[in-house]
Amino acid sequence: MARALTGPRLPPLRGRATHLAVLCHGYGADGNDLIGLAPHWQRLLPTVAFAAPNAPEPCAGAPSGYQWFPISRLDPADMQRGVESASESLENFLAAELARLELLPERLALVGFSQGTMMSLHVGLTRKPAAIVGFSGLLAGGETMTKLGTDAPPVLLVHGDQDPMIPVSALFASATALGRAGVCVQWHISSGIGHSIDQDGLALGGEFLTMAFQGRLARSGEISCAVG
Repeated sequence: MARALTGPRLPPLRGRATHLAVLCHGYGADGNDLIGLAPHWQRLLPTVAFAAPNAPEPCAGAPSGYQWFPISRLDPADMQRGVESASESLENFLAAELARLELLPERLALVGFSQGTMMSLHVGLTRKPAAIVGFSGLLAGGETMTKLGTDAPPVLLVHGDQDPMIPVSALFASATALGRAGVCVQWHISSGIGHSIDQDGLALGGEFLTMAFQGRLARSGEISCAVG
């Protein structure tokens, strides 16, 4: 049985929630690490609720942190097994949060960092939320990805060109696989940035979520383009 996830939440800046953004942290971190993104976006998204669940497993390499699945190297087979094993916990959390806020599935967006990006893409491409934003991560199983329907969610990928953990080449491989599958994918390379999120990435993420929640992003077509 999948473990029930918990983590910090941030209510809408005003009124009842019209949308939900779920933030998935990276390996060895926790929900507090990513909920900090929410205040940067609340001015643009004042009626959006934010939630940042802790991953289901304690992380041996970071005693106070969590992992979605064990990872020691960027092996495609290991990552594919990992996202599949952790997906039920994240799926259950998303369903529970949407039900709690009385929101329809299309009012959801997923945002991930590093390993959280792997999870957001894996779960989101099946669940088909309003949008997926992935920082410093990659698409697990991209080499075997098949064509998706016309309702595939739009995706934004952001990556630092000095990332020592997950090389920037992973962005291009992921964007190519997504584009071939018919996903509308945009991407941005942050110059001089390592395994982190800079102000440009934050701004682009906020703008992308705003446009997605307003229904202003295409959801079909083989599109892959740089932004910013």
